[in-house]
Amino acid sequence: MNSKKVVSYIVNWLKDYAVKANVNGFVVGISGGIDSAVTSTLCAKTGLDVLCMEMPIHQAKSHVTRAQEHIAQLKKQFKNVSDVRVDLTPVFETFKTEVSLEGNLTTVDMALANTRARLRMTTLFYHAGLLNLLVAGTGNKVEDFGVGFYTKYGDGGVDLSPIADLLKSQVYQLGEYLQVPDAIMIAAPSDGLFGDARSDEDQIGANYDELEWAMQIDSEGKTIDAFKGREKEVFSIFKRYNTANKHKMIPIPICKIPKDFM
Repeated sequence: MNSKKVVSYIVNWLKDYAVKANVNGFVVGISGGIDSAVTSTLCAKTGLDVLCMEMPIHQAKSHVTRAQEHIAQLKKQFKNVSDVRVDLTPVFETFKTEVSLEGNLTTVDMALANTRARLRMTTLFYHAGLLNLLVAGTGNKVEDFGVGFYTKYGDGGVDLSPIADLLKSQVYQLGEYLQVPDAIMIAAPSDGLFGDARSDEDQIGANYDELEWAMQIDSEGKTIDAFKGREKEVFSIFKRYNTANKHKMIPIPICKIPKDFM
């Protein structure tokens, strides 16, 4: 991949879209991970306003530290970047007092994790509305179109997706080219939705290199019977997530009424 050309292309695409939409720039949620670091840097390079938002909810300290290091670096490099920190922990805790927490613990934990993402989405769009900005998504190709590893109407609720056509490995290549802080480059990818440092691999059961392989194999029409051992296990994981999360990756179903009923 030619990182220089890809960066230039995305930056021009972002700027062109924003200018045509008659907005001032972008707002990006900063997590301390590679995807949000690369996305926010690309937005900053447009020269338009960029608001970097930290939205902790019982956040792991390592995530907070990396996010703050990245924002400080970005503000030093780009005059068009500003930041704001909105602690959503009290909002999250209040929400929990108003809903039922009964039932299967795993199911409740997942529902609350998705609630965190949706609270952040609401906060991003609130500030976008105030400042006439677009919410820039931070999802990559594997997450958005491979395993659907994001929250519907949470981190999946955005105005535009600048890196969604890039594999995770390619996002890292851009991160190196854009000189993203080393702490972010070497950190294990994590969605940060559980208040601890568990990684994406811990949750999914496969790392992104493996998932990229499975995504490519699936696109070639191969089946699980063609593999053994770890490859078979990884392909099975990919297909399970891809199937279960298909509803996130396709347009919302619309019940089309037959014309002769109207």
